[in-house]
Amino acid sequence: MENVTFAPSEFILDCLNHSDHRSLITAILFFIYLVTVTGNVLVILVIILDHQLQTPMYLYIGILACIDLISSTNIIPKMLSSILYDRVVPKVACFVQLYILHHLEVMQTFLLTFMAYDRYVAVVNPLRYPSIITTKTVLHSLLVSSACAFFLIAPFAFICVSFPIYRTNVLPYCLCDYVTILRVACVDYVSYLIPGSTVSVLMLFFPLSAILFSYSKIVQAVLKISSNEGRRKAFSTCLTHLMIVSMFYVPLFTAYVFPSTGITVEEYNVIAIIPCIIPPMFNPIIYSFRNKEMKNGILKLLCKRKTVPESNKH
Repeated sequence: MENVTFAPSEFILDCLNHSDHRSLITAILFFIYLVTVTGNVLVILVIILDHQLQTPMYLYIGILACIDLISSTNIIPKMLSSILYDRVVPKVACFVQLYILHHLEVMQTFLLTFMAYDRYVAVVNPLRYPSIITTKTVLHSLLVSSACAFFLIAPFAFICVSFPIYRTNVLPYCLCDYVTILRVACVDYVSYLIPGSTVSVLMLFFPLSAILFSYSKIVQAVLKISSNEGRRKAFSTCLTHLMIVSMFYVPLFTAYVFPSTGITVEEYNVIAIIPCIIPPMFNPIIYSFRNKEMKNGILKLLCKRKTVPESNKH
């Protein structure tokens, strides 16, 4: 049989089209997206409207919510579309999705690191916290995260764009990402995969090491706190952040490292989609709603409660 190659102007997403549980999967995805959008929009609105929450810690939470909201919107609506009726995605749109996906992933690795440093300073050097961690610090960390993401991801996105021909224009996945494009391009898969996996490992290892180092120092400082209530609150904050870190890093590390070890396409699809859609849904719940000030702000926003001055009460 003669080999056929393509120079496609569009791709076809082969997204669960042969599954017997398409209706169930569609319902689950829609529920995840609804919860994700609702939770993250509430977090963003509360931080914008409540001036008392416009502190560095809550600004970081707000940035995380924005990233989660954009990331989910970049992925889930197209997944639903490809499952239900329209599997075709223009080539340009495919590469835009690829770039946004990986850019936000890198940004989040840096953001989680800065958030760990924020907590480190708050616990270890509380008296110096207002002078070290400021709104300007948050803005600078956001710019650094975005710039690093651009310089790390842009070369790989450019490589994908420069591929002239493909073995097929059918992508065996529910979204466009670097590994999936490599699978169908007429290139040496391993030679292009190894640099990507190497950068991914480094981007996962060094920020994660910094986070764990920060929290090891936080634990040492917390153990010296004499107040049981103070220790409990500090450990609760650490545990919450480490849960978010674990949910983000473990599946992501698996998704980028294991393809080079012979994992199947189906297994890769499941592993790679989890860090894209699950953490953005749980982050507002775990990281924000467990915070008393954030929870009160959300309740106030939803119930439109107004504070009545004591002097007006009779």
